[in-house]
Amino acid sequence: MSERPTPMRRVAFASCAGTTIEFYDFFIYGTAAALVFPTVFFPALGDSAASVASFATFAVAFIARPLGAIGFGHFGDRLGRKRTLISTLLLMGAATVAIGLLPGAATIGVAAPILLVTLRFLQGLAVGGEWAGATLLAAEYAPAHKRGLYGAFPQMGPALAFALSSGTFLLVNRVVGDTSPAFLDWGWRVPFIASALLVVVGLYVRLKVEETPMFQENARTRASTQGPLASALRHQWKEIVLGGGSLAMLFAFFYVGTAFLTSYGATTLGLSRATVLTIGVAAAFVFGSITLLSAVFSDRIGRKKVVLGSCIVAVPWGFALFPILDHGTTAAFAIGLFGTLAIFAISYGPAGAMLPEMFRTEYRYTGAGMAYNLAGVIGGGTAPYLASDFAEAGNTSAIGWMLAAFALGSVVCVLLMPETRHRAMSRAAQAEAETLAAVNV
Repeated sequence: MSERPTPMRRVAFASCAGTTIEFYDFFIYGTAAALVFPTVFFPALGDSAASVASFATFAVAFIARPLGAIGFGHFGDRLGRKRTLISTLLLMGAATVAIGLLPGAATIGVAAPILLVTLRFLQGLAVGGEWAGATLLAAEYAPAHKRGLYGAFPQMGPALAFALSSGTFLLVNRVVGDTSPAFLDWGWRVPFIASALLVVVGLYVRLKVEETPMFQENARTRASTQGPLASALRHQWKEIVLGGGSLAMLFAFFYVGTAFLTSYGATTLGLSRATVLTIGVAAAFVFGSITLLSAVFSDRIGRKKVVLGSCIVAVPWGFALFPILDHGTTAAFAIGLFGTLAIFAISYGPAGAMLPEMFRTEYRYTGAGMAYNLAGVIGGGTAPYLASDFAEAGNTSAIGWMLAAFALGSVVCVLLMPETRHRAMSRAAQAEAETLAAVNV
């Protein structure tokens, strides 16, 4: 007999708290990459080249994310969602605190950026294994007609994390001053080191949650000779490719909004660091609210329609974004950031249910994680770096074309995907559905 299933409110809180902490750690790197890493770790390159190099280290995590999805996905499908999620949380916490303690290039020379890249890689491994497990924790517990709703709770984590990240840097900025050398010396380190407290909270919450009923039901098949990765690639490679392609726009818009625009607002537009961070906190609440609403709406009309609508709207917005931003006002920057993150959020809400619904229980952690992190490599790993490069060349219109191209690619992939809202997720229900389909043939 398995233990009594955990109440949904506890599952929702655990999935949301865990992703909040993981993505807080991930986002403070993006904020620091925009504001301080060029000076602290790449001082010899000059302002422009240092900024490009800083965003290149940001992209390293997206190379690691698919590896994290494969490695942690294997253990998540074999050993359980709960154990694996505890491991990703510990890895992320250790890497983030280590970044906060890492000496700059002025102290240890070239070893500083090398160690920074290594720690960023470890962050990528952790996030690569985190998302699928957190969404599975919610989706595998949730009632079928409310998967969108409960799948939105882990999706709320990035919104809360972005608010915490911007808010923490804003607080430090207020204490030490906008132009104080103390911010570059030690102030930026505070958010990284403080994440250790959040990790303790996350561990406590996750230890209180039991393993999902669907994973326990699938216990007899976990010992099959073929591993989760081989099974997912053999049986559902198309779902991995289409799932990743459908969310590529989402990642491009999100990381351009959260990482690149932080730098663009503070440097190119000349807004104060405090102004940029304050708008970032407000934008986080905007996209968090839209994430929840779009997820709930997807329970009514389907995941595909909601995601497709977001991708279609993203095409003209890509072209409009920089003409709006280049008005140079605080209001224009706020409109640009809010619009970019709102479009991202419309797709992101349903994704927490959509990807888990696409894969079978025995390799769901691996399959959903690979699709999600494939999207991260395509969109998130390239967009901020290319945007920084284009901006350095004074060609912001090219950033618009890039964003529109990501959106069009995602439109094609979404059109090729089936609707998943009514799919059975438990192994028993899937087997019954397959039997009925075979009989009808």
